[in-house]
Amino acid sequence: MRKEKLLLKNLVQAVHTFLKKTPPPKTSSNKTISTPPVHGTTPDKPAPVFPVSAKSRDDVSSDRGKDHTPKTGSKPSGKKTTRPSWQVSRFVVPEVEGKFRFHDLGLPAPIMHAISDLGFKYCTPVQAEILPKALTGSDVTGKAQTGTGKSAAFLVNIYAHLLKKPIKGKRLMGAPRVLIMAPTRELVLQIEKDARGIGKYTRFRIQSILGGMQYDKQKQVLIKNPIDIMVATPGRLLDFQRQRILHLNKVEILVIDEADRMLDMGFIPDIRKIVHSTPHKNERQTMFFSATLKPEVERLAEQWTRKPVHVEIEPEHIAAESVRQLVYIVTADEKFALLMNLIVGQKLERVLVFVNRRDQTRRLSERLQRYQINCAILSGEVPQNKRIKTLENFRNGRVRVLVATDVAARGLHVEGISHVINFTLPQDPEDYVHRIGRTGRAGASGISVSFACEDDSFYIPAIEEYLGNSLVCEQPDEALLVLSPPPRQKRPATQKRSYAGKRASSPSAKRHSRQGSRARKPHPRNRTNKPKVAGVSGT
Repeated sequence: MRKEKLLLKNLVQAVHTFLKKTPPPKTSSNKTISTPPVHGTTPDKPAPVFPVSAKSRDDVSSDRGKDHTPKTGSKPSGKKTTRPSWQVSRFVVPEVEGKFRFHDLGLPAPIMHAISDLGFKYCTPVQAEILPKALTGSDVTGKAQTGTGKSAAFLVNIYAHLLKKPIKGKRLMGAPRVLIMAPTRELVLQIEKDARGIGKYTRFRIQSILGGMQYDKQKQVLIKNPIDIMVATPGRLLDFQRQRILHLNKVEILVIDEADRMLDMGFIPDIRKIVHSTPHKNERQTMFFSATLKPEVERLAEQWTRKPVHVEIEPEHIAAESVRQLVYIVTADEKFALLMNLIVGQKLERVLVFVNRRDQTRRLSERLQRYQINCAILSGEVPQNKRIKTLENFRNGRVRVLVATDVAARGLHVEGISHVINFTLPQDPEDYVHRIGRTGRAGASGISVSFACEDDSFYIPAIEEYLGNSLVCEQPDEALLVLSPPPRQKRPATQKRSYAGKRASSPSAKRHSRQGSRARKPHPRNRTNKPKVAGVSGT
């Protein structure tokens, strides 16, 4: 018994000694693992919950800007990298007498960063007039054509307002803080694109609402997300509003663009309903723009704005200074030859050709394609999805010539359009100004060429009166009116045809052919006199 107790005692001591000498298990880093706190938090203070409304990249529309924010669930890198913040001092623009800089406006750094990326140095005349007043919260009414930079003017004002007045806490789904109304789908998409460019370094959500595409997708975005900036056409917006998934009682800034076009297209009753759904004019900022100020348009501006600052840029200043205009006097039959020789002879790569009717776009496009000119059409009968694809192909150079009706005259902005050709002159002088405004935008140089035949020449006096100056009219050189025949389309013969041709041309083939025909004829002795079936004719 004593031996067993002694043995047990020695065993316990041995185990104790072993445990005492054995070191504790080591981690891979030999350090205590702990999760670092979020910047700006303490152990007693939880990490802040950021509102989901702030990310514009979650929009249904495509965002071409790169997103450097880590996605949910991604593993953080081992090394902590700090990206230096952009400073306005890096964007150097010298002071020039007679020019107004964006630096002089005191804009937030994210806006200045985007302006720097876009290459904007000095304000256009309309921007220099609008921005100092709008940034103080004043209402603005403006008479300005497209291409003057007015879209950038109201977008800069919008982003400055949103950055200075952030919203904390929960927000209502489908309730935009800013509403921008435009008459056409093309203009809506262009404004959205400009908005994403200027708001590149902000986290505001942008949503376009327009007919002809993505109905269910747009609806789901409104149901599930708060919206900061909404760009819309009237019809689709009213549709969603009637379903009570779109709420306009939180609108802080209302922008109505191309008001004269709204009037011409019959949208004013819809616009009235929309405006009445927003807060009172004393509780919002309103920016109202129109290419022309007809009496009806002026009355609308008075009703929807409060003590507005009025800005006016005359159309003749735009047309005469930035666009070289030329009119060729030709017959109707000479127009196509002149068009072809201008495109081919001058090696034009991005040409916008205007006609007055849809059927003219189809016929002209077919003739150009016979001459192997890569072209496309843009008119009201083209579905919206195809319009977007066509414009994208025109922008990236896949389409050389775009044949369009006046649906493309407003809101279309494509960089690098050197020539606008009026294959037929418009009846309305305003449409002429809008057409040639597709080139020579924002002070850049451009060329407008118009073909005036027996019918078109009647519209020239009204256009000259509207512009306030005479147009240069001349007859083209005879060489420009000579049309070469279209290139022959080679049709490669199939293998079957070529083989058959070879067989038919050889003597043996002819012999076999004769033998085959004789073999198919029945021998007189093999004929049987079968009775004819009633109702079956031998012919």
